[in-house]
Amino acid sequence: MEEKEKRRAHPYIPNSVPEIKEELLKEIGIESAEDIFGQIPEHLRLKRPLNIPKAITSEYELKKHVTDLLSKNKNCEEYLNFLGGGCWQHYVPAVCKTIMERDEFLSAYVGEAFADHGKFQAQFEYASCIGELVDMDMVNTPTYDWAMACATTVRMASRMTGRGKALVAESISPERLSCIKNYAWSATPNIEMVKYDPKTGLLDIDDLKSKLSDDVCVLYMENPNFFGVIESRGQEIADLLHSKGALLSVGVDPLSLGVLEPPAHYGADFACGDVQPMGIPMSYGGGLGGFIATPDEPKFVAEYPSLLFGIAETVEDGEYGFGEVLYERTSYASRDKAKDFLGTMAQLHGIVAGVYMALMGPQGMKELGEGLLQRASYAAKKLSSVKGVKAPLFDSYHFKEFTVNFDGTKKTVAEINKALLDHKIFGGKDLSKDFPEMGQSALFCVTELHSKEDIDMLADALASVVGM
Repeated sequence: MEEKEKRRAHPYIPNSVPEIKEELLKEIGIESAEDIFGQIPEHLRLKRPLNIPKAITSEYELKKHVTDLLSKNKNCEEYLNFLGGGCWQHYVPAVCKTIMERDEFLSAYVGEAFADHGKFQAQFEYASCIGELVDMDMVNTPTYDWAMACATTVRMASRMTGRGKALVAESISPERLSCIKNYAWSATPNIEMVKYDPKTGLLDIDDLKSKLSDDVCVLYMENPNFFGVIESRGQEIADLLHSKGALLSVGVDPLSLGVLEPPAHYGADFACGDVQPMGIPMSYGGGLGGFIATPDEPKFVAEYPSLLFGIAETVEDGEYGFGEVLYERTSYASRDKAKDFLGTMAQLHGIVAGVYMALMGPQGMKELGEGLLQRASYAAKKLSSVKGVKAPLFDSYHFKEFTVNFDGTKKTVAEINKALLDHKIFGGKDLSKDFPEMGQSALFCVTELHSKEDIDMLADALASVVGM
């Protein structure tokens, strides 16, 4: 009986039946699955068998087991959430979920047209909506996330200018900075950071001027930046870069563009960001999709590594078709001759974001943006009334997110966030490790899901936690 239990397969893991595994190994000419991993150095390999639990053969029992495991987590429906910094809790309209779960979209690998039921048109409509939002005419199919999108614009700029140095604002997301350093290093081995003003959080123009040179290909900055600060001198920054033959790439929260000027209006050459705020549910930091937008000019289009969708007349008079544009640019077509690599994309999330933008329309985006500005302003003012708390840390206008400093409370962000859990509140993102110059500060996020009562509850909980 014990031997039979050992050989029982996990019914939801393909080819886990021992007899089938043995047959597969025999067919490829090896004795053990361990032989497959022979190239991995010994010092990197686990020296013991994995502690895998016994197989659960009943689908109901398996579901119950997983549900019990997940119940240990605390989610944003049970707790009041003020976390942001890259994945934000926004309202997801029911129609977005309905479209996302349609079989012709959900079951197709990256939305490809294996049995097309409007996927190409859906991609074109999504790109058209993003294009209108950022006021640029060329928009890619979503990359994995914003980090990949901004790193890709750095690589594109390097190829366009033939230069190998990139400037990056210090006021960007640490995760996106990490991706730029990792993904763009071969194109721009020299990456130099541009400081931000410690009083305003705005880009330090003097520091930018001191680091601009003839070998700079691009400056990547965010507006609003990672601290939620709205950059007010975009045109001045763009003019400085263009005077040196360099380009400007601006990362944006798409929801801000209902109230803020799009990057194209102040001279940006690239706009990029994430579609996650637009109808994509949060899922353990996921639900992401990075967009890139540029002018519809050959010098830009030729450098896109990702798929582009366009519209064209068909042989039938008055009929139109949708398809991929300049496919030979991609690594799918050019393979090792391609200028850049194209991996799996987030086309499904692009389709849903297109649905969201179509639902909202220009007026809806404007009203949403105004509401987010108002909530951030009210929340900062409310938290600043708590003794020992400074909110916002920067003397600037903020969108959706703002930095709160707790140095005056004599408590760390970690201590405060742990105590807030007792009030069923997720506090702000701890910045003390990534931005030690700010002391004990945290990034707080408010969205259209937060009511006045929610913000007041946070302020009261903070007052109780700091005990001052």
